[in-house]
Amino acid sequence: MKKKVLAALLTGTMLISATACSSGTRAESTRVYYEPSETQGEMDAYVEYESTTVAAENGENFNTEEYNIIKENGFVDVAQSPLSTFAADVDTGSYCNLRRMINGGWDLKNVASSIRTEEMVNYFDYKVENTDKIFSVQYSVGDCPWNPGNKLLVLTMQANSEINVPNEGNNYVFLIDTSGSMDSDDKLPLVRKSFKLLAGTLTSNDRVSVVTYAGSAATLLEGSNDYKEICKAIDSVTASGGTNGSGGITAAYKCAEKNFIKNGNNRVIIASDGDMNLGITSQSGLVDLIKEKKETGVFLTTLGFGTGNYSDANMESIADAGNGNYFYIDSIDEAERVLCEKLKQTTVTVAKDVKFQVEFNPAEVASYRQIGYENRQMSARDFNDDKKDGGEIGAGAQVTVCYELILKGSSNDTGSGLKYQDTELNDKAKSGELCTVAVRYKAPTSDESTKLEYPLKDNGISSREDFNFICGIIEASMLIRNSEYKGNATFDSAYQLAKSGTDNNKYREEFCTLLTKLGADF
Repeated sequence: MKKKVLAALLTGTMLISATACSSGTRAESTRVYYEPSETQGEMDAYVEYESTTVAAENGENFNTEEYNIIKENGFVDVAQSPLSTFAADVDTGSYCNLRRMINGGWDLKNVASSIRTEEMVNYFDYKVENTDKIFSVQYSVGDCPWNPGNKLLVLTMQANSEINVPNEGNNYVFLIDTSGSMDSDDKLPLVRKSFKLLAGTLTSNDRVSVVTYAGSAATLLEGSNDYKEICKAIDSVTASGGTNGSGGITAAYKCAEKNFIKNGNNRVIIASDGDMNLGITSQSGLVDLIKEKKETGVFLTTLGFGTGNYSDANMESIADAGNGNYFYIDSIDEAERVLCEKLKQTTVTVAKDVKFQVEFNPAEVASYRQIGYENRQMSARDFNDDKKDGGEIGAGAQVTVCYELILKGSSNDTGSGLKYQDTELNDKAKSGELCTVAVRYKAPTSDESTKLEYPLKDNGISSREDFNFICGIIEASMLIRNSEYKGNATFDSAYQLAKSGTDNNKYREEFCTLLTKLGADF
């Protein structure tokens, strides 16, 4: 615990500690430190980090899971800040982790502020009409269910799954955390099964290395495409000792560089509970290490496992820092979904450093609130700066973005209150467009970006099932977080919206089942 307190002091962490009593009650103390971050416009915002130690229900075991606090986006006046700028994010870890906690009967109030709404939305697939361009776009504008009088803009962008991206083979490094904390059924045994699933998809052009880390790092296999040999190396790992995550990361990238495939998919895949207590242990230190390593051209995937000491904060942060994707694996079914069914979307990068900038039309929109993407915000000037990182999108992957809008002249439009902002509208402002979505991206092997633009009008709802289902997700997320913007949202409403949009999809049906476990009285 002392190391985590020190990390809090050095990196700007919010540390919440709880002590177990025989009755299972909690006594909490809080220290808060703030670290400023760049944001859009003139808004004041902070990135806050949280490390939690929560008593288990039986009052004997301790929970030391770690989560970054998310400070929710608020409404922004278009007259003052018409640009909303952020990096793409296709991670889904927050949803799967939440599913684990709901199924485990957790009191979600302990982690409510860590829920990342965009990862809940992006877990699911939506209808998009494919084009032959690198991105296809589908969007809807409909009434906002929880705030009558407001509108909801839902936009889904899908990367072309058939785009010709050179891929001479996959160079994977399976980086496995074998520390003592991984010795439970939902950790190392599930890791073994998961990596065997991925190994079963390999071809003769692919190669796999297996690196482990506990107190120190060890390379068990290097550059093999022999399935039996790979499985033998995976089966040999056992859990014991401390957790030198930084040592393992360094060894894995070294191995990936040694076996680098030109015009191939070179990737380190980390499987861990994220709890690192040796070497570099602070979140900021790990992020700096990953930022350095990503310059090698090796991409990153993080797979989170386990409960009790899980560090969502570390796993999500290093994925964002390393041209990577973050997933949480709570079952072998989820492992198969991520590593087999969606393998191309998660490993074959078709666009890197993807950034969005939405310019709202002041003639149509009075104010807006972006739902989610709080820790992916960028300053407006960074959009055109190719040195500033964005997110990575794989072949066929989708990014869904949502905004709650207060339209100009609506009953909720209170005006900007500014004296000199009302000017004569130009022809473009009179076009009826709500906004223009600009996207910048780089080809996988390029250092120069390309810009695309998509003007959006209020053309209604393109898919009622998708729109309703996404509304259900957002309502549930706001209720879990006890959002100040939840308006009339209830779990009953969230369920009805989501249920009407399940479209006979098993994953959407599962989400509806989770909502019944939360109950309307949460």
